[in-house]
Amino acid sequence: MSNSNGSSNRVEVPQAKDALNKFKMEVAQEIGVNLKEGYNGDLTSAQAGSVGGEMVRKMIKRQEEQMSGQANS
Repeated sequence: MSNSNGSSNRVEVPQAKDALNKFKMEVAQEIGVNLKEGYNGDLTSAQAGSVGGEMVRKMIKRQEEQMSGQANS
């Protein structure tokens, strides 16, 4: 499902955009995907998907930890 301008990759909280980009680059480096600023059309679908999937796993884990009161802050 996409929003009114046709984009499904929008940032819900615009102030978080830089932090999300930094997080994406960190995750890509951790899993060995050569992600660079700007165009990344040379990545395979599997590589691009693995970055997004790992980002979601990490975000869910952080949220679960916060909800259970176990976050290490």
